[in-house]
Amino acid sequence: MEKVIVAMQDPDMGMKMRNQRLLITVIPHAMTGHDIITWMIHKYRISEEEALHLGGMLVRYGYIYPLKEPRSLVLRPDESPYRFQTPYFWMSTRWPASELDYAIYLAKKNIRKQGELMEYEKERYSLLHKRINHTWDFVVMQAREQLRASKQRRKADRIVLECQEQAYWLINRPPPGVHNVLDLGLERPNNFSSRVTLNSDYYKREIEACRRALGRNRVKSSICLEGFLKYSEQYQNHDPIMQGCLPSNPWISDDTAHWTMNAEIVPTPTRLRVERWSFSFMELLNDAMGRREFMTYLEKEFSGENLHFWEACEDIRHGESSKISEKVEDIYKNFLAPGAPRWVNIDSKTMDKTLEGIKRPHRFVMDDAQMHIYFLMKKDSYPRYLKSDLYKNLLARAIVPQETKKSVFPFMRRQRHSSPSPAQAAAHTAEEDGHVRGANSAAGSHV
Repeated sequence: MEKVIVAMQDPDMGMKMRNQRLLITVIPHAMTGHDIITWMIHKYRISEEEALHLGGMLVRYGYIYPLKEPRSLVLRPDESPYRFQTPYFWMSTRWPASELDYAIYLAKKNIRKQGELMEYEKERYSLLHKRINHTWDFVVMQAREQLRASKQRRKADRIVLECQEQAYWLINRPPPGVHNVLDLGLERPNNFSSRVTLNSDYYKREIEACRRALGRNRVKSSICLEGFLKYSEQYQNHDPIMQGCLPSNPWISDDTAHWTMNAEIVPTPTRLRVERWSFSFMELLNDAMGRREFMTYLEKEFSGENLHFWEACEDIRHGESSKISEKVEDIYKNFLAPGAPRWVNIDSKTMDKTLEGIKRPHRFVMDDAQMHIYFLMKKDSYPRYLKSDLYKNLLARAIVPQETKKSVFPFMRRQRHSSPSPAQAAAHTAEEDGHVRGANSAAGSHV
């Protein structure tokens, strides 16, 4: 796309820029949507529909931004004015869209005109105010200083800068319900190519699919209920609502011992926590303490690079967009390159697909390789870890918290647990009331 933009800005063969009128303001060096489509048709010998699609992609990815309706990143094939985005804001520069810069942008809009922020922007503005409250004075100062500097420019320049900045943040902080183009990699499916033509062939395929679905074997309800019952029995002792918290419920007793014992990293974990690691492999990986103990075991087995690789892939999936290329390069050097210090064992088909995707790095480029290593650990290393002395010794010395003896509710007749389930408490109270009535009736008959 950037090669297309460079060709469009060529002084000889590129587009002819001219002044465009926006209401009463004249915007210099602009072009219309119709001019963009016409140039692409003549330059690349494509149809009008293809030119509209290509131009729409350039607008969606922020290489061209609209001036008439800056909130809508859509290419309109009419006389609506557009301008080229500054290369500083191009996606290839990987300029980090930090929360501080976004807060300054929202503060400028809020100061410029009260009520100009959209509803979702107001929510994000309030959230940023709480999150970076320690630097909020700096945010307001920068916003006012930038507004003061913008007032010294011409009106046309102010409009251009505002539309330019708004287009950048619409891409890096899209509104709710709008696809984030930064998360749609080149190898990821998107909804732009999923349009179908509603004709007789389409409905025939739908009818045939429904017929196959009706004839498909279904799982019996008894099997489903059996699986649900098995799951409930497995997690019953780990449900704080049904079984209560040990040593006490911190929300009731003001004792934070429960939170301290179940912190992310502790010297000795609780027995319930260690037992939960044996339920599934994801239970182990989702717990920082379990992941650390599993890493200790893998290093003894000389296969710690598998978990290191999985964690590095997770960092790419959930990390900053501006550092994706750098992290992908680090993963290649440390895990995938020939002779890498932590080379991982991946089949040739997955390796070829991953190496091809690395040429155009995006957030999901390591999905296939990560899934391969995940199943390798799940089927091989994880069962052996549960049978190892390392896990058994940790389970043996795990802490079993004792129930706090202090009564939280003095008016309760008998406290079975520091934090009983409401259902258990109600059943226990009804049982005791039944015993009292039985004793009273026996005493009356005796009299």
